[in-house]
Amino acid sequence: MQKPSDSQWTILDLIQWTTTYFKSHQIDSPRLTVELLLAHVLGIERVELYMRFDQPMASEELARFKAAIKRRLNREPVAYILGRKDFWDMTFAVDPNVLIPRPETEVLVEAALEWIPEDADSRPMRILELGTGSGAVIVSLAAERPGHIFYASDSDVGALAVARQNAAAKQLAGRIRFFAADWFAPIQPAEAFDLILSNPPYIPVDEISRLAPEIYRYEPMAALNGGEDGFSAIERILRAAPPYLSPSGRLLLEIGNGHRQKAEARIERLPGVDFIRVIKDYGGYDRVLVAARRP
Repeated sequence: MQKPSDSQWTILDLIQWTTTYFKSHQIDSPRLTVELLLAHVLGIERVELYMRFDQPMASEELARFKAAIKRRLNREPVAYILGRKDFWDMTFAVDPNVLIPRPETEVLVEAALEWIPEDADSRPMRILELGTGSGAVIVSLAAERPGHIFYASDSDVGALAVARQNAAAKQLAGRIRFFAADWFAPIQPAEAFDLILSNPPYIPVDEISRLAPEIYRYEPMAALNGGEDGFSAIERILRAAPPYLSPSGRLLLEIGNGHRQKAEARIERLPGVDFIRVIKDYGGYDRVLVAARRP
C-alpha cells in the first residue's frame, strides 16, 4: 500500500497502512493496537472509528499518532501509552510506577470474593492487600463487597499515588486505607486481618531479561523480581503472615507457573500456617495459593 501524503490521510488509510507496518515489525495484535492508539489520539471510543473511516486526519492528530506509533515500535506496552488498562469489569489508570494488571490476576479477586461474604452487617471483615500497585485488586474487591474494611500497602509512593487515583475514580477513596509499607513493616500484630492477599513479585531474577521487552524494559523491576528462585517475596510473606491473621483468617498469594510444589514444601516447614489448596487460572496454570493461620 502506498503511503499517502500528510494532507491525504483518512482514518481508514491510517488504520490499513499502520496495521501493515506493525505486522512488518512483529507487533502483537497489529490491527487492534492501531485502533486502540488511534481512538486514544482522537479522544473517541474505538467503535467510533468505524463510523468515521472517511474522516481526514488533521496535522496535529497525525503528529500525536506518529508519536504513539514510535512508542509502540520501541515496545512500550499499549497500556502505558493509553494510560489505562481494563481489569475485572473496570478500567484502571496505569503508568510505569505500577505493574500492568493481567487477566490471570482476576483469579485472585475471584478467590477473595469466595471468602468475603456479601453481607457485612453482622461483622465486617478486615482485608489487607500487600503490594497493591495500581490498586486494581483491592478496588475491585471494595466495589464488589461494600461494608467491609479494606487496607492496601505498597513500598513505592508512585504506585500508591496511582492506587489512590483509581480508588477515587471509582468513588471508593474513603473505603480503602492506603499506606506506604515494606510488606508488614508498620503493622502491629494486634491488628489482625480476616484476609491478607498479594500478587508479589515471583519471576526468578535470571529469567527477567528473557521476558518480552514490553515487560523487562518498562514494567517496574521491584514488581517482577522474585529473587534467585522467584520465591523470596512469597516465602517472606508466608513467614511473616500468621501473627497478622485472625484465628480463622486466610492468606491468598498469586504464584508463578511451577511454584505449587515449592510452595507446599515451604509451608510444611513454616510454623503457624497451613496449606489449603491452589486455584488454577483459566489457562490451566496454578495461580493462587490459599493458606490459613494454623489453629
